[in-house]
Amino acid sequence: MPGKPPFKRMGLAFNWVNFSRELNGYKGGSGIGHIRYSTKGRSNLGNAQPIQFGIEFSIAHNGTIYNADELQKTVLATRAGADCSTDTKVVGHRLLQILKEENDWFWAFERLSKEVVGAYSLMILNKQGEVFAVRDPRGYRPLCIGRHERSGTYFAASESCALTAVDAEFIRDVEPGEMIRLGGPKRGFEAFRFAPKMEPAHCSFEYTYFAHPSSVINGVNVYEARKRVGKILARRARMKGKVVIPVPDSARPGALGYSMESGIPMDEGLMKDRYRRKGSMRSFIEPKQGGREEVVKRIIPIKETIKGKDVIVVDDSVVRGTSSGIIVEALRAAGAKSIKMAITFPPIMHPCYMGVDFPSREELLAYRVAAGETDINVIGEKVAKSIGVDELHYNDIDGLAEAIGLPKESLCFACINGDYSKLGAIKQRKELKA
Repeated sequence: MPGKPPFKRMGLAFNWVNFSRELNGYKGGSGIGHIRYSTKGRSNLGNAQPIQFGIEFSIAHNGTIYNADELQKTVLATRAGADCSTDTKVVGHRLLQILKEENDWFWAFERLSKEVVGAYSLMILNKQGEVFAVRDPRGYRPLCIGRHERSGTYFAASESCALTAVDAEFIRDVEPGEMIRLGGPKRGFEAFRFAPKMEPAHCSFEYTYFAHPSSVINGVNVYEARKRVGKILARRARMKGKVVIPVPDSARPGALGYSMESGIPMDEGLMKDRYRRKGSMRSFIEPKQGGREEVVKRIIPIKETIKGKDVIVVDDSVVRGTSSGIIVEALRAAGAKSIKMAITFPPIMHPCYMGVDFPSREELLAYRVAAGETDINVIGEKVAKSIGVDELHYNDIDGLAEAIGLPKESLCFACINGDYSKLGAIKQRKELKA
């Protein structure tokens, strides 16, 4: 809220109810919030967002600023001692510098966009109570706006499911290179393009893993896209089995599509133990290996579904291989006759610099076991051997683009094919490891 320091706590997001008394003091006509999934900087309270910059504004950021180190030098040249421990803080400090020179939010972002390289969907609250929703010129990460009809309140959020949760109607996506002002002089929303139109690079991983299945992103319903990708993968893999089971929770629509196309019945064979502290979490977003293993070990096999059967396991992706290896062991212990896997996202062979937390090749299972290999079937065989399954098939880029339903050239597949050309300024840098 304007004029109040950001309210911050560490821990799981749904525990916010424990702080309802403190939150009741945050009342006003506008505000922003954020649930931090750290990609740069340590996961501590000081780096939790929104981040306040003097009395001028607070900022919340989804994405990763690739050239934060270079931008930091510009910041420190005139603001020695500025806290630049995260890429978000660097961008905030630089924006503050430019605002003092330009004295206009729209012109400030037009200038800032020429300096910043990377992915950013931003929410900014200024001291006047205005909220700005900003999306980078490539549109790597999602951002949309909506309106609550009864109260006349405008909202902006990373996903449309957040609008549904507060009974707001989806208006539209924020366009790449666009800035939306909510609560300005016109009391509605105003749009301003701060960067010229260019070929977008929407993150393909959003559609298979990150996004909530009920969301609509860039005009695509996530649930339907995941179901389509399962159907396409079933046509490609043509594996024989007695039952299709999803890895909970994001792979369920893909498993349903696989079952519908293959004619093999789908059943629940793995369930998350929601009664434990981390039972409902997703292993990928845990920052440390021990935490990831703890999450996966809370997935409990249903023996009646598995015992004595040829099982086809559908999962959305294999990143580090932590989840897959532990799940395979659990299925073997539950008496599966054979285990085959269908992975809806292609093999991840390269790091991401646009907001997903796998920054080095050495973390990626597909790269570790199949470095230099380009044949997707050979990669599948090597990954299958590594995690202990009898057979494994990946979807490919064409199948993924077809399932998403957007032109292939409008999507980012850099983590699959190592093509970072849309980031422009990255080019061939030694630290890229691409």
